[in-house]
Amino acid sequence: MRVILAQPRGFCAGVERAIEIVERALVKFGPPIYVRHEIVHNRHVVEDLRARGAVFVDELDQIPPGAMTVFSAHGVAKRVEELARERQLPVIDATCPLVAKVHAEGRRYAAQGREIVLVGHAGHAEVEGTIGQVPAKVHLVQTVEDVARLAVADPEKLSYITQTTLSVDDTRDIIAALNARFPAIVGPDVRDICYATQNRQHAVRELAQQVELILVVGSRNSSNSNRLREIGEVLGKPAYLIDDAAALEPAWFEGITTVGLTAGASAPETLVQGVLEGLRKFGEVEVANMDGVAEDVRFKFPAEVS
Repeated sequence: MRVILAQPRGFCAGVERAIEIVERALVKFGPPIYVRHEIVHNRHVVEDLRARGAVFVDELDQIPPGAMTVFSAHGVAKRVEELARERQLPVIDATCPLVAKVHAEGRRYAAQGREIVLVGHAGHAEVEGTIGQVPAKVHLVQTVEDVARLAVADPEKLSYITQTTLSVDDTRDIIAALNARFPAIVGPDVRDICYATQNRQHAVRELAQQVELILVVGSRNSSNSNRLREIGEVLGKPAYLIDDAAALEPAWFEGITTVGLTAGASAPETLVQGVLEGLRKFGEVEVANMDGVAEDVRFKFPAEVS
């Protein structure tokens, strides 16, 4: 079996920063460090940090008074920030800077008196945080069909923003539908879909031209990992989202000679290497690296852990 590794794959700068914020906090302040929601959407990452003293909670009322608190990479609503201040919790904000950029755009549009259309997935932590950061009416749309059902107060005072981890193609179609129905709408095209999401999606498109089957390493609740799997399927290739090598099914590889392997932005490279080891249990494996973008983006750390 020939296995081609996508480039780029795995951790992005925002994920690396968020994980390192928790690691630095554990060293500087000592455990426990409380993290609201999963720091990133990957079970293995969360379990590793939990073993080192991080405590993951759903809400702030589960955190003892005065305990060091970290907000996840997905961002939080203004009300969560206010509750932390009311409870006098010392907070380190690990929100990805590209998510924070979307928050800032939403607030800027709100200051112009506009209603906001947010293109995103209902229930996702990033979407909930973004809605809670914008002091204006926010309409959530997930599909082109949702655009047709939108009821807005003033079509002349409308703008849109997007979740950072969406499918570029799907988002482009939704933005086109918004522009067709509301010609005066303003927004950032697909620029708010983060560089890492776009790079990984482009790599999967390239990978699909070279392989018979695609494996995506990532957790079920990882939006960007799910999009990678969907792109493989849309391009006509069997595609499977797997947590790790334990999820591999021998039947998937019957008659398959070329496999593409990638990982979502919150999946560590150790899991990719583990999947390669798992594939070797089915027979001889030849590994090749696909040409692709080399990412060198780095984000600053919050002052608390700099």
